[in-house]
Amino acid sequence: MIRTPSARSRPAAPRRSSRASAVVGAAALAALLTVTGCSGHGSRGGGSDAGAGPSAPAGGGGRSGAPGSALRTLDSLAVKRQGTKDGYARDRFGSAWADTDGNGCGTRDDILKRDLRGTAYRDAKSCVVVSGNLPKDPYTGKSLRYQRGRSTVDIDHVVALSDAWQTGARQWPARKRVALANDPLNLIAVEASANRSKSDGDAADWLPPYAGYRCTYVARQVAVKKKYGLWVTRAEKDAMAKVLNSCPRQALPGGGTPTEAPARFTAK
Repeated sequence: MIRTPSARSRPAAPRRSSRASAVVGAAALAALLTVTGCSGHGSRGGGSDAGAGPSAPAGGGGRSGAPGSALRTLDSLAVKRQGTKDGYARDRFGSAWADTDGNGCGTRDDILKRDLRGTAYRDAKSCVVVSGNLPKDPYTGKSLRYQRGRSTVDIDHVVALSDAWQTGARQWPARKRVALANDPLNLIAVEASANRSKSDGDAADWLPPYAGYRCTYVARQVAVKKKYGLWVTRAEKDAMAKVLNSCPRQALPGGGTPTEAPARFTAK
């Protein structure tokens, strides 16, 4: 039951009103601090995504990425100017599709076997892929049919060999270049015309037309450059960061073959 104050108690009312005003004022201030994100420990508010922490951003701005993410790893890559293309040739990375893992199959067929579905082989004892389907091309999003000899499917070096040459591989021993050219981490089956439009461009020059694959694509480039100690240009790093800031938890892919091919392989 709510009691109505008697006339005798009314003189004390101003004191109670003053206390109430102080409580309301304190509550209002607390609400304001909550809205503006201020705290007793500085101007940054809490509640941010664990994958988007406030540490130094990759590239020119954005998030730092979760531990183990491609975005976090991007920050660890050296940034330098693009080197010279002088002296580059495909054979500086050894003969094409060498069997560096020693499984009896060329690298091209290894990647076709990995990426295609419904594959058919030259014969029961062969690992030569003659047909198959690429259910969703990473670069265009299309479904493609692979037919050996007249195919719309290429095997792409995610970090182009010419780009690798200009960002560190020019100084490598031959067997390391052979390893990069045949590393499954750096190879994917893709639509041929998209691959050729990419040419030897880095992320600042070219990204897959199919936007849904861009985070995975850039993460793979970061992984390859990290594994082999290649550097990035400032424009390339900024372009990579722009993509990865949209997916700060994108995992860094791993695996592939060793960074040095067996001694039986050479390159010019």
